[in-house]
Amino acid sequence: MFKKDGNNEIKTLSHSTYRCQYHIVFAPKYRRKEIYGQLKKDIGEILRKLCEQKGVEIIEAEMCPDHVHMLVRIPPNISGSSFVGYLKGKSTLMIFERHANL
Repeated sequence: MFKKDGNNEIKTLSHSTYRCQYHIVFAPKYRRKEIYGQLKKDIGEILRKLCEQKGVEIIEAEMCPDHVHMLVRIPPNISGSSFVGYLKGKSTLMIFERHANL
């Protein structure tokens, strides 16, 4: 069930109401800009796929030349830190697997 509260959606369960939104910023080591120039589309697909697997909704995302901004809605049964750890770990492995020559 969703309630509209301006631009924000408030989700409700049988015994709780929540709006768990997090602003996440990923930056590669030394902010290597050439990686995002070559892999921008692939990184976006990987992040969308991983969020979908965990039931996390991407509200807004932006790929900058040397970092990624994401505003996500995480269900309350997943902690923010565990989701970020999952996203960073899995996305790194998937990028390396697809583009090991970089």
